[in-house]
Amino acid sequence: MTIRVGFLGVGTVGGGVARLLSQKSRALTQEIGRDVVLHRALVRDLARARDVELPPNCLTTNPADVLDDPQIDIVVELMGGISPAREYIRRAIASGKHVVTANKDLMATHGVEILQLAKQHGVDVYYEASVGGGIPLIGVFRQDLVANEVRQVHAIINGTTNYILTRMAQDGMDFAPALAEAQSLGYAEPDPTNDVEGIDAAYKLAILASLAFRTHVPPEAIFREGISKLRSADFRYARELGYVIKLLAIGKRHSAGGAGGDVSNVGSESTDQVEVRVHPALVPHDFLLADVNGVFNAVHVQGDLVGNVLFYGRGAGAEPTSSAVVADIIDVAHNLNAGIANRIPFHYAGQLPVRAVHELVTRYYVRLWVADQPGVLAKIAQVFGDHNISIASCIQKETDESASSAELVIVTHPAREADMQAALTSFRSLDVLRDLANMIRIESV
Repeated sequence: MTIRVGFLGVGTVGGGVARLLSQKSRALTQEIGRDVVLHRALVRDLARARDVELPPNCLTTNPADVLDDPQIDIVVELMGGISPAREYIRRAIASGKHVVTANKDLMATHGVEILQLAKQHGVDVYYEASVGGGIPLIGVFRQDLVANEVRQVHAIINGTTNYILTRMAQDGMDFAPALAEAQSLGYAEPDPTNDVEGIDAAYKLAILASLAFRTHVPPEAIFREGISKLRSADFRYARELGYVIKLLAIGKRHSAGGAGGDVSNVGSESTDQVEVRVHPALVPHDFLLADVNGVFNAVHVQGDLVGNVLFYGRGAGAEPTSSAVVADIIDVAHNLNAGIANRIPFHYAGQLPVRAVHELVTRYYVRLWVADQPGVLAKIAQVFGDHNISIASCIQKETDESASSAELVIVTHPAREADMQAALTSFRSLDVLRDLANMIRIESV
């Protein structure tokens, strides 16, 4: 008996999936024991030229032709966005259809609701392609690492920003020309906001952290900071200090009462907490993610049993994402053959609170321009001291004789985020400050 698939959207990824279903049809039949065919596909414009050959009469502009067709077994949602994708997926589930989606925005914001609905209706929802493109991650957290208590996740999960940062680090480019180059190569969208401001990475982290820590982490709870303030000087000085700069998506689980000797756990919490943040960070050269360059992605996981595990590969593009979508289709097909669904049930251990970012304790890199005159360092040190921040090193890097100013690069000992933000506010009121150029967190791993 043939397994019939309905598509919601036939864009870049949808076209790639359709091509794979056609080109690999014999291999898929051998793997599954049944033919898998594209039956109907919802599109916005029937007349639009497409670079993939589709079965005759399969295109439609009517969602009901996909969602309500009793012959369709699996609905593959590749539209993106929240609405109408959410409504269509809910309708497909209610009609008893299994769902495969690559929609990170939807699964990050409404994944709990969708998975619970699928459980009620006895169907599967697979979403491997929503994070990491072709890198297997969702299945890893749901199956392979389920015996572990995952303690930390550090991820580079946006190829656009990683390409930009690589060019800035290796070739001394500043942000604007590096972004323009990424756009010219098709790595960055004409409006790059979702990438360069960390929005895309925050959605992906919401999914990963929810799976890793078995709780629901909404995207809006994630602290987020983008890369647009970074300058070539920051990369040059980071290298001199023994670091590289990466846009990291970071998730950590903190045990109640500060178990494990984590200084950031000091307090009176009576329950575990999760820490989730996306921002540029200085990481040491020997960290596993330090050498992840270009458009590649990587996710580093620390579990209590497996220790450190690294997943690396192409995180974006039609082929890697199509690979993940087709793999999900195969999984669902095997479930159909076995007459089962929800073999790995959706489960969260409980709702854990998200720790506020002002409680973060880490080291900091601060770059600022000050008046080139006696007594300035004392004033800078006084501000740090007033806010309980200890200076590890302070180096004068450049001078601007015409403006009578000097550039300072300061690295601190571990300090609380709330104290650092208060210190930055105090700096802005100093008469000797010319420019508070940057503050970057240093991630200890």
